[in-house]
Amino acid sequence: MTPIEQRYAIQDIDIATLEYGNSKTADISVVFLHGWLDNAASFSTVMAELHHLEPQLHLCAIDLPGHGLSGHKKGSNFYPFHDYLDDIYQFLVNLSPNRVVLVGHSLGALIASCYSAAFPEQVSGLVQIEGYGPLAETEENTLSRIKEGITSRQRIRKKPVRAMASLRNAIERRAKVNDIEASLIAPVVKRGIEQHGEHWTWRHDVKLQSQSLYRMSLKHAQFIRQHISCPQLVVLGNRGFSHLPIFQQEASDMTQFEVIEGGHHCHLEQPFRVSNLIFGLVNKI
Repeated sequence: MTPIEQRYAIQDIDIATLEYGNSKTADISVVFLHGWLDNAASFSTVMAELHHLEPQLHLCAIDLPGHGLSGHKKGSNFYPFHDYLDDIYQFLVNLSPNRVVLVGHSLGALIASCYSAAFPEQVSGLVQIEGYGPLAETEENTLSRIKEGITSRQRIRKKPVRAMASLRNAIERRAKVNDIEASLIAPVVKRGIEQHGEHWTWRHDVKLQSQSLYRMSLKHAQFIRQHISCPQLVVLGNRGFSHLPIFQQEASDMTQFEVIEGGHHCHLEQPFRVSNLIFGLVNKI
């Protein structure tokens, strides 16, 4: 069985999804949030494995605004992090699930963690893959962060559209950047690219590539992590982001850390293992 393509309207744009099952009839909806410049296809193999394990689950992977087949934000919107929380809130109102488990990878994990802390009554379980809470930094970086964010926007305004000679070329480039086998990242590339004559260009909104103007303080981020009250699973690749394992020291009894073989996209490298870990969390709810 292949997933169904769906679209949901939020303010000004449509959100594209890949889904198995029905949110109205399933007891639990597992909603997947992908990483920066990825899209819903990042979870296609994990979803297929999870659907095989439990066909009655509703599984829904979304393209975040500006990514994949979803719409781009209007005007000069540069996708500040907190706006994603509003987007997910609007999306879940339309999806109208019974109970929700949020699964996020990288940027998606940051979004899912903050959402789970802010709306604990909506989230029954949380899975973070190669992420743990929001990005944060010391106050001393505040001014340099603002300056770099503003100048990066100006660079993007002047940046020409980047075209590639072939789909194969795009897949190989992305595989090299992400240090992953080309066949594993190919579905993400195919959903995130379009052909114009003899050339191929990325579908994502170029404004996504600007730097953030703001990051939370370390205390703000810690406060958010400490106020996630649902059962939580954190999946890390043994070749992933090196700073993440240290957070095991502050984790509560409600949080399970699992380190698996793989890099930052370990869920693409180990879909069977990751789907079984997610299934284990779902069974606890």
